[in-house]
Amino acid sequence: MSTTILGIDIGSSKICAIIAEKSDDDIKILGAGIAKSQGLKKGIITNIELASKSIKNALNDAKRVAGTQYEKVIVSISGAYTKSIDSSGVVNIPNRDIGIKEINRAMQMADHNANIPNEYEKLHILPYNFKVDDQEFIDDPLGMNGARLEVQVHIITAQKSSLSNLEKAVKSAGVEIDNIVLGGYASSIAVLNDDERELGVGVIDLGGATCNMVVHTGNAVRFNDFLGVGSLNITNDLSTALHTPLGAAENIKINYGSLHGNSSDLIELPVIGDDGSTHEVSLDIVSNVIYVRVEETLMILSKALEDSRYKDQLGAGIVLTGGMTKLEGIRELASAIFDNMPIRVAKPREMDGLFE
Repeated sequence: MSTTILGIDIGSSKICAIIAEKSDDDIKILGAGIAKSQGLKKGIITNIELASKSIKNALNDAKRVAGTQYEKVIVSISGAYTKSIDSSGVVNIPNRDIGIKEINRAMQMADHNANIPNEYEKLHILPYNFKVDDQEFIDDPLGMNGARLEVQVHIITAQKSSLSNLEKAVKSAGVEIDNIVLGGYASSIAVLNDDERELGVGVIDLGGATCNMVVHTGNAVRFNDFLGVGSLNITNDLSTALHTPLGAAENIKINYGSLHGNSSDLIELPVIGDDGSTHEVSLDIVSNVIYVRVEETLMILSKALEDSRYKDQLGAGIVLTGGMTKLEGIRELASAIFDNMPIRVAKPREMDGLFE
């Protein structure tokens, strides 16, 4: 049996909509649409009307390609909305048989015990350790026998006000929110394999205006963080350093983006504020400007991982995803900054109907 899914990824540089048909063992893309983001800054909606127009443009393109209408949507959001806490819950099992009902009771107790600020609401409750009586690190207690079940969970929460603004923008675009997921968590589901989750891995999504990090250890999410810097900062740096308009700077980044400053070739650029004037710039200078920003970004993320105290548990290293990974040389730079940890640049899984 197949199910139709409409998903929207709301980013600061672009909004992507996709309509897919999901069966038991396959996903077929029916339609996709991309629109330039408006009314968003660093992953947060700052203008509901403009954001709604961008969402609607992406949705309309996806619906047109798919030839179908679908009014319930799963929305992927930036880590800028979120805070995370850990909690635990314990329940007694009178009949000693642990079923779904007992697991849900333990999860509900962990939820009840969580100290969530009033201005936040739950987005994900992710178990990372079950304990049956005195036996710890149970992957799945379903069907086991025991008198006591304990669960430890990682809870990702989101600002109520930001979610309310998001809901208004999406509703104004003509659809209703069915579910909201953290973009970094969704990325990790898409790009990781079972071995990486079990060995421990950090997924870093290097986006347009934000970077999101999610850490998996023992096949569970244990940490997530957010940085309000992304590839748009590279564009701004190039515009400032090369005295060229933002549009020209973006084209330079896309067409010549590299961290290897080994070319003395010259490119001709328009001069900002002086219509009709151009000047020549060395690609070596372009690479240096990009390198400085990317190095700083990765160093901040490395420090955040160090502070999380999970760095030593990442046997599978780091997986990079997002638009910034298109920069030539980013894998080598990341390896150096993350103390020679294994670095993999994720590639999207092939799906029927998916296009570049």
